[in-house]
Amino acid sequence: MVAVRHVQITPSPLSVDRVLAAVADDHIGGIGLFVGTVRRRDEGREVTTLDYTAHPSAEAVLTDLIRRTTADRPVLTAAVEHRTGRLEIGDLAVIVAVGAEHRAEALDVCHELIDRIKAEVPIWKEQEYAAGDTSWVGLPESPSAGVVG
Repeated sequence: MVAVRHVQITPSPLSVDRVLAAVADDHIGGIGLFVGTVRRRDEGREVTTLDYTAHPSAEAVLTDLIRRTTADRPVLTAAVEHRTGRLEIGDLAVIVAVGAEHRAEALDVCHELIDRIKAEVPIWKEQEYAAGDTSWVGLPESPSAGVVG
């Protein structure tokens, strides 16, 4: 069973060092790491800022998602940080780290985790564009979709 060492959804700046330290272990031979940053362009449009909003259950949903994703997988440790609030271009938005005995397992599970986080954890972003308009990304079709509890 994986040791979920650190899960944090926070308005404070994220730390790659903190996440890597959380998954470090004498049995780890490889760490899969994903660091998501705020990019300047999305679908051909210039983005100026993002504003992430998380449902109060998001940390619990994220912890459960990590456990379900890593069940029966050869990984030993996992840690995730996700930012909320207003982010500028270049800011860190999400960090996912997975430790395993071998790199292939760590990288595979890390890839699966970030895909599932984006699809299943109740965190949404509002993008502000250079033209002055905004759009929401990741909103559920109904207010309770994707929310546990």
